[in-house]
Amino acid sequence: MKNPLRPLWLILTIATIFTSGAHAQGSATYPSRPIKLVVPFPAGGPTDLLARVIGQKLSDKVGQPVIVENKAGANTIIGADAVAKAPADGYTLLVAIDNTLVMNQYLYNKLSYDPVRDFEPVAKLAIAPLVILTGSAGPSSMAALVARAKAQPGKVSYGYGTFTSQLGGELIKTSLGLDLLSVSYKGSAGTVQGLLSNDVTFIIDGVTAGLPHVQSGKFKAVGNLGKSKIPALPDLASISNEQGLQTFDVAVWMGLVGPKGMPPAITQQLNAEINRILSMPDVKEQLSASGLIADPSSTKAFSTFLESESSKWKTVIDKAGIKVQ
Repeated sequence: MKNPLRPLWLILTIATIFTSGAHAQGSATYPSRPIKLVVPFPAGGPTDLLARVIGQKLSDKVGQPVIVENKAGANTIIGADAVAKAPADGYTLLVAIDNTLVMNQYLYNKLSYDPVRDFEPVAKLAIAPLVILTGSAGPSSMAALVARAKAQPGKVSYGYGTFTSQLGGELIKTSLGLDLLSVSYKGSAGTVQGLLSNDVTFIIDGVTAGLPHVQSGKFKAVGNLGKSKIPALPDLASISNEQGLQTFDVAVWMGLVGPKGMPPAITQQLNAEINRILSMPDVKEQLSASGLIADPSSTKAFSTFLESESSKWKTVIDKAGIKVQ
């Protein structure tokens, strides 16, 4: 008697072999056409520069064009949504920031993508350190700033121009038990002008924006919110050490992700190439000139980092009650 299950068994076996062979072939021949790096910002900013530096080096190595496509708008949501809906074949990738992959899911009641279900982590790329800057007549150290804030609750103010800077301020408030006033500005240009006009006691911003004023003596850099040394300000202490905040580590970061379901072989190939590129001295130098620090990682380490960041910022956002309409 013929086994009625045999044809089905044969079909499934052949399908499995064919699929495995196709995946293997796909990774072996990848990339066979141009790769697109979607940047959810206008051209010219740090994230755009990062994508173009990596894209050129990657193109040189793999022998295929790497095209940077700027899809700006809606706090990176437009670009992220486009990549989330793209084929998971490794040819459309997203150069994301912390807001994209962590904060947005807690800031918005409705989000067109899910940062966990819709994206495949590939590699962490770089960090943009955040610093605390005071005016020329302001406190000269983090300790003096904290002392003033404790002596004058509700009267010491800080300016911010991004969500990460705002949330960094909220984390400082809760970690140190401070009552601070927060003032929103439009980007770094706004925060710098706010401090130049003495409208706020201090600002939280990236290194690049305020560095010329630090060098001229108009601003004083009193604290580094992250744990990584800042090449442009090598002597600036991390507030995690100065204030005993062992778990405090805040910086804007960038990472590379693709649509969920990318072949693991392609994900690992990209990770290896990206890490090689980020280790190049000329790449490090180009990034440093724009206030970025190369920060390569394994795919697994990047995934673990995303989980940790998600847990940290969910707590801060929920406690602060911050929502974007």
